[in-house]
Amino acid sequence: MKKQTAMDHDWFATARTLSEALPYLQRYDGAVVVIKLGGHAMGSEEGMIKFARDVVLLKQVNINPVIVHGGGPMINDMLARLDIKSDFVNGKRVSDAATVEVVEMVLSGQINKRIVQAINMQGGRAVGLSGKDANLMICERAMPDLGFVGDPVEVRPRVLKELAATGYIPVIAPLGTGRSGETYNVNGDTAAGAIAAALKADRLLLLTDVAGVKNAEGEVVTQLTSGEIRQMTEAGVIAGGMIPKTETALMAIEGGVRAAVILDGRAPHAVLLELFTEHGAGSIIRAG
Repeated sequence: MKKQTAMDHDWFATARTLSEALPYLQRYDGAVVVIKLGGHAMGSEEGMIKFARDVVLLKQVNINPVIVHGGGPMINDMLARLDIKSDFVNGKRVSDAATVEVVEMVLSGQINKRIVQAINMQGGRAVGLSGKDANLMICERAMPDLGFVGDPVEVRPRVLKELAATGYIPVIAPLGTGRSGETYNVNGDTAAGAIAAALKADRLLLLTDVAGVKNAEGEVVTQLTSGEIRQMTEAGVIAGGMIPKTETALMAIEGGVRAAVILDGRAPHAVLLELFTEHGAGSIIRAG
């Protein structure tokens, strides 16, 4: 009788994982999944390659990924190199005319094309654009003190639907246009939520550098309702940088997204684990 080796065990485990993924592949067939890329997955070269491979795999199995990215650290670095001072009000960057020029250059030029290239290098067909293209994201000024920081008031997703239908993967820089043609800097999470709602996406995945939403005991809660999120926020359990993410999740769900997930982008293949395994990879938030 042949003795089973460690390599045999690895093959069996891989085959079992693939087999168990079948119901989820069927579940998401043809679905739209909006992914907000940020944190470790965007800053690390290895993380970017793994993310790009996962995105190409989604497209290959007839899921329509739409990528929205941030870029705060890279913007900070470029502003410092250009000796442009950047102020913040309530955690949001004040964006005067000079700052917006740099923000657009970094987001649409440097970061967007890096993500597009990474996906294309893995065999995908990614196309880079911003919320200004095809008037995708119409914005109004968020607050007078913030300058050209905008909130999306209208999203026109036709261009995204056309790209997806012809086999392309949209990669979107979070910039918007005003009704008078001005350029607005938009928070990446906010942009992703607004785009997901306009597309009536099946899932909004917010990649971050934490494991998910934690309860009062510091444990990650894997399933939450919108009502529970509001209760935890009022009680101060959800605080700090998690508040904007959960607010984005709630707005997206109210706008028609089936569910939003806050997941740890530091985990290898976090997107695949969330979509194709029973245990998932973060905190899923649904209406209720």
